[in-house]
Amino acid sequence: MPRVVDHGQRRGEIAEALWRVAAAEGLEAVSLARVAQEAGVSKGRVQHYFTCRDELLFFAAQQLQLRIDERIRAHLASARPRTPLAEVRGLLRALLPLDDDGRTDARVGSAFLIRALADQEMRATYREGNRLIRQAVAERLVAAREAGELVDLDAEREATVLIALVGGLAEAVLLGDHDEGSAAAVLDHQLARLAPRQG
Repeated sequence: MPRVVDHGQRRGEIAEALWRVAAAEGLEAVSLARVAQEAGVSKGRVQHYFTCRDELLFFAAQQLQLRIDERIRAHLASARPRTPLAEVRGLLRALLPLDDDGRTDARVGSAFLIRALADQEMRATYREGNRLIRQAVAERLVAAREAGELVDLDAEREATVLIALVGGLAEAVLLGDHDEGSAAAVLDHQLARLAPRQG
């Protein structure tokens, strides 16, 4: 019987090879030939799935968004206790580069962000992803406020502040100004400031 090729899986493997190149060498090092080398396949195989570098870059950026979404869902599912505030914390922690996969995603995401500044389609994808994350945080902040876990706050504004904090912490972890533990501690400190005062 002829072997069945999973084209989606192959495209995903090529995108992962691109991430490894971009994380180690920067987006400027990405070419069809370099990605093929990293993936252990011929350049022709890469061209079978992606006709040009721009097509490969856009696909890899979309796949990165999906990978981050999966990590957010996993953090939400493991939030303990299962409260709205724990979900806020889990969602925001998922955006921090706290392990090898997170660091790779953060480095590649930073490289794609620079490209998005000059690429209208990629910029629109990034902005929509940011809007969805902000909305998810705001909804859980509202639920936490209604459950008495937080003070009366403007959920939309606070979501913006928290996401900006996490973005700055992610950059600081990549640069070595924070480690995983201290970045998580800063996030916890900010969330604690939003809790009602006891007594």
